[in-house]
Amino acid sequence: MAEQKTCGVCGKPSTLRCPKCVSLGLPDSFFCSQACFKTQWPTHKLIHEVAAAGGLSASTLAAVAAAAAPKYHDPRFVGYEFTGEVRPHPLSPRRAVPAEIPRPDYADSPTGEPRSEMQLRGNNAVEVKTPEQIAGMREACRVAREVIDCAAKAIKPGVTTDEIDRVVHEATISRGAYPSPLNYRCFPKSVCTSVNEVICHGIPDARPLREGDIVNVDVTCFYKGYHGDLNETYPVGEIDEASKLLIQATYESLRAAIAVCKPGVRYREIGDVISKSVRPHSLSVVNSYCGHGIGRLFHTAPNVPHYAKNKAVGFMRAGHTFTIEPMINAGSYHDELWPDEWTAVTRDGKRSAQFEHTLLITDTGVEVLTERTANSYHYWFLGPENK
Repeated sequence: MAEQKTCGVCGKPSTLRCPKCVSLGLPDSFFCSQACFKTQWPTHKLIHEVAAAGGLSASTLAAVAAAAAPKYHDPRFVGYEFTGEVRPHPLSPRRAVPAEIPRPDYADSPTGEPRSEMQLRGNNAVEVKTPEQIAGMREACRVAREVIDCAAKAIKPGVTTDEIDRVVHEATISRGAYPSPLNYRCFPKSVCTSVNEVICHGIPDARPLREGDIVNVDVTCFYKGYHGDLNETYPVGEIDEASKLLIQATYESLRAAIAVCKPGVRYREIGDVISKSVRPHSLSVVNSYCGHGIGRLFHTAPNVPHYAKNKAVGFMRAGHTFTIEPMINAGSYHDELWPDEWTAVTRDGKRSAQFEHTLLITDTGVEVLTERTANSYHYWFLGPENK
C-alpha cells in the first residue's frame, strides 16, 4: 500500500504537489487545497529562491525545505490571509497563580466572564474614588510599573514573547498580585505582547523576537483589590528610523493628551489632542480600541477614544481614574482581527506602536499613577528625568 501523503499545513490527506518544486527536482511538498498552499506561500517560496541560486546539494535543499516547512498548525488560521510578517506560534501551558493571591471574579471562571463588569454594562457613570480607593490604586499601579520594568530588561533578539510572559507572571505573583489579563474573557496568558504590525492583544507564544522588531508589552496587575494598567513599546536591538519615529511620536501623543487632563475637560477632547500630535508625522490613530475607566474593575466607564471628533460622553472630575493608551499606525488606521479573536493587526501590514498610563484626576490637574522611574527603560528621546 502506498504511503499516504499529508498536507504540510493542516495535516489532512493530500495529493496536490507544488508544481515549482516538481520542476526544480525538490523534495515533495504536499497541500490539501489552494487555501493551505496560499497560507504557506510566504515561507515556501524561499525554497524555490534557494534552489534557483544553483550549486546546492540535494541534502542542503532538503534542509532548506525542512526549515521552511510549517512547524505549528492552528486550524483556525487555515485560509487566513495575514496582513504582515508575524505568524502564530505554539503556546505554553497556562501558568499557575498561588491560591493565596487574591484574584478578580473572572480568574477561575470557565467562561472568563468578568461578572462585576457585566453588571454595569451600559452604565456611563464614572466612579469618584475615595481617598482609600485612591491609595489602593497607587499601590496597584506601583506594582504594575515595577513588573513592566522587569519585562523591559528581558527584551532582546532571540527571546520569545512566551519568555516575556514568564517574566511578567513571576514578577507579578512574587509581589502578591494577580496578572489581570490571565483568563480575562479566556485570554490564555498573563500579559499582552504585540509585535510589529500587531496593534494590541497579541498572545505570547514561542516566536523569538528578531533584530529590528518592535514589541509592545501591556501589563495589568490586580493588587489588593485594584487594577493598575500600563504599556510601552520597545525596540528589539537596532531598529530602523521609521520605527524610531513611530515609537517617539506615539509616546509624545500620550504625553500631550495627559497634559490637558484636569477637572472639567471633556473626555472626547483627548482624541483631538492625540490626532493633532501625530498628524504632522503622517501617522494614523486606531479607532477600534480606546482607553477606559479602571479601579476595582479592569474595564469600566469612561470610554476614552483616541481619535478626533469622537462622541465620548462625560467630563473629568477629581477622583476619576482611567487609562489613555493611543495606538498609532505607520500606515492606515484600519485594523482587523486574527481568527484567534484576540490579536488585532493593521490591515495594511505596517507597524503599530502604543503607550499607556493609568491616570488620576486631582483637584488641580492629573497624577500619572504608572509614572516612569529611574529604573524604567530609557528611550533615546527622553532626557535625564526619563519621562
